[in-house]
Amino acid sequence: MASANVPKKSWADDVDELEVPKGEDYVDENGIRTIVEYTINDEGKKVKITKKIKRVLQKAVVDHSVAERKTWAKFGQEKGNKPGPDRATTTVGENVYLKLSAGNKSSEPEQTPEQDTKAKLAKAGAGKVVCRLCKGDHFTAKCPYKDSLSGLDGADTPPVGLDDTGTPAEPAAAAPAATTGGKYVPPSMRGGGRGPGEAMGRAGGSRDDLPTLRVTNISEDTQENDLRDLFGTFGRVARVYVGRDRETGAGKGFAFVSFEDKATAQKAMEKMHGRGYDNLILSVQWSQPREQR
Repeated sequence: MASANVPKKSWADDVDELEVPKGEDYVDENGIRTIVEYTINDEGKKVKITKKIKRVLQKAVVDHSVAERKTWAKFGQEKGNKPGPDRATTTVGENVYLKLSAGNKSSEPEQTPEQDTKAKLAKAGAGKVVCRLCKGDHFTAKCPYKDSLSGLDGADTPPVGLDDTGTPAEPAAAAPAATTGGKYVPPSMRGGGRGPGEAMGRAGGSRDDLPTLRVTNISEDTQENDLRDLFGTFGRVARVYVGRDRETGAGKGFAFVSFEDKATAQKAMEKMHGRGYDNLILSVQWSQPREQR
């Protein structure tokens, strides 16, 4: 039978069919390089890939030492080969250009001593830096308006030569300070003083004469404006003082609120004592007079 003469196919023949032949790489007489590769795709089929590369000569001006180095004789396993890289042993990559900078310093500007101090205060939990003259976000010593706003605290007083009504006033007598030769003169002994023993506080009495409430058990983040708004609903608030730590600026948990009317202060104490504020229970009492030193 004809079928009996057909030789049996060995399993080794199937293995040979799956073997990938070696690739080819050659350059023809026109200078075109041909690269032939064999691979197996995802479907299990043998695929032949052919790449053709044409070289174009480009002239470029290089450093003398670089051009001389290309003419050196090869040594080792490359001894006797023609100049230039051998594609079988050398891979030529792309040119990488190095861009040198002026320095290694960071492009971010360095902080000034004032900014560094502000950052340290903010990190320590201190309050915001506010100028006492213009209320700006800087230190009072750095205020650009310190020469023009130096007398801001006394702006409520009439100018020299005018009385409260705005009419010219009579020239006052020469102050005793003119005859002291530049020495310090207490306010009570200056021109317009009432005599020895006069205090430099508020007209009509010192701050102890104002009805003042002592508010305790407040949070460290409480500001003067917060208490002024809180107690201002009962009447006019004359002044607010919050006790703070001198080094960190954090609140100590107590404050003093002064009113111009004692009845208003009494009403505020009755309404605010024991009231919850900022997750704390306020304690409001009359402020005790300071001890005489």
